[in-house]
Amino acid sequence: MITFLKLVLIGFISGVLLAAIMKTVRKVTGNKADILLYNMDYIPVLKQWSDKSITGILFHYATCISSAVVLYYILLPLGLESLVWPYVVVFTAGGGALYFLSALTETPPSKDDAAAWFYWTLGHAIFGFAVGGLIAIFI
Repeated sequence: MITFLKLVLIGFISGVLLAAIMKTVRKVTGNKADILLYNMDYIPVLKQWSDKSITGILFHYATCISSAVVLYYILLPLGLESLVWPYVVVFTAGGGALYFLSALTETPPSKDDAAAWFYWTLGHAIFGFAVGGLIAIFI
């Protein structure tokens, strides 16, 4: 139970870092890749609540927490759960691929915005490093 609670906290802290990085990218470059963290327009069941900012924030943190917890337990039987690199690889590749869900919504950024894809993917690489690093230190 303690491990699970630590994983929840690690997912949350890493989600805060990801949001801060993406917000900083927006302030420095003007690129709107950060919008994707909170966008639920492309998910039919959740779309009905996408006009409320709190639901987007909850969606972001639920995704960060659940992805950290699930990946840890997937890596556990492989003996890779305490290494940083699997988290970096999975979250970088996953983030880079999931960016293209932006094609399913009118909300920026555009699916062909290479800079937004780069910032989004880099942000997720840092998220993976944070998750893996915190797990290596605290679990």
